[in-house]
Amino acid sequence: MSQTMSSETWLKMRVGEKFNPFDSELVAQRALIRQRTAQFNRSPSKGNLKLVFEQFGSVGEQCFIEAGVHIDYGVHIHFGKHVYVNAHCIFLDAATITLGNNVLLGPGVQLVTVQHPLDSQERLKGIEWAEPIVIGDNAWLGAGAIILPGVTVGENAVVGAGSVVTKDVPDNKIVKGNPAR
Repeated sequence: MSQTMSSETWLKMRVGEKFNPFDSELVAQRALIRQRTAQFNRSPSKGNLKLVFEQFGSVGEQCFIEAGVHIDYGVHIHFGKHVYVNAHCIFLDAATITLGNNVLLGPGVQLVTVQHPLDSQERLKGIEWAEPIVIGDNAWLGAGAIILPGVTVGENAVVGAGSVVTKDVPDNKIVKGNPAR
């Protein structure tokens, strides 16, 4: 669906190595998806949603996003079938974000793949890296849930509203809180 990126920085980002997000190719891709999401957010329609979905890695049938969405790149996002994303969700997809079939995201859910160094001097250089997020089939993430880098939420799992998920959630489990347990 999306275009192929080829810079050295893009390739580093794709494999989880440290990269500089100010690489021209990365900046251009962020600008493109932000232009398309801004258009969709101003005028939510099937046509404008289709323009957003064209930037995704893959999208199954009958997927829907409510207005107010924020997306970093788009190309790393993969939706299974029947995915529903409520209003004001955030996808920081420097690494892959995969949502299985029948996944529900409540309003204000944040899926954050990007990491920043703890060392302030390294942080000042603009270095970051990313770790993938996977949300299993039939999972439900409640309003305002935050899923941090490298986390997998299992099939049929539920994440309570406002939870911060720092570790994997097994299949068929309900977690809540900060950190989610």
